[in-house]
Amino acid sequence: MFDQFPKTRQPLPEAYARIYEAHYKENRKGGTPALTLSHRMERWLHRQIARDPIRPGQSTLEIGAGTLNHLPYEPERGPYDIVEPFKELYETSGELRRIRNIYGDIGEIPAGVKYDRIIAIATFEHVCNLPEVVARAALLLNPGGLLRVSIPSEGTILWTLGWKLTTGIEFRARHRLDYGFLMRYEHINTAREIEEVLRHFFSDVRTSVFGLCRALSFYQAFKCANPALGPCREYLEGIGARMG
Repeated sequence: MFDQFPKTRQPLPEAYARIYEAHYKENRKGGTPALTLSHRMERWLHRQIARDPIRPGQSTLEIGAGTLNHLPYEPERGPYDIVEPFKELYETSGELRRIRNIYGDIGEIPAGVKYDRIIAIATFEHVCNLPEVVARAALLLNPGGLLRVSIPSEGTILWTLGWKLTTGIEFRARHRLDYGFLMRYEHINTAREIEEVLRHFFSDVRTSVFGLCRALSFYQAFKCANPALGPCREYLEGIGARMG
């Protein structure tokens, strides 16, 4: 099960490495016409997560919080922690005041800490050790807690055509480089792979799409309940045994 994980990335060629950090930050801010269009469409990803019913004191963990660009969509609920390894992304954000705890890795969260909601927006397509992260997230949930995930429909024709005809053209015009190479470097998990992982570790997974169906969509969102605690622990124990 999940023999393709953990996945690995090869180092970026120098031409891409030179522009990578600036492009990533620009991408989060929508700093060009194509990126601005993409940014507007991505609001669907955030709104799907932020629409959860509000309960006072409800604790939230966001995995892959990046520049904290989800927080403007998120109403005040209760304690809000994040997992984000790159502090350069969030350290100047005005939303930092809303964050209680910051972790560089989900494995750093102390034993006994639990959350009512764990969320991830446009993150799981990037995660090399996705089954491990999802298994750990499942074990961090309070009884009745939810994992809420929204992702691009990576691996589908509509998503591919979408970026090729917008950001891809603009990127080539600006940098004389193939944006597809950067997408393959960043998006190492397809939407189908992500859904398979979620359904393995949760017994109740509900899906919504921005499009006609999964195969013809730009984005997908998942509401995951009732974690399968046995498979979660077994998977993590297997990782521990291999590392030991």
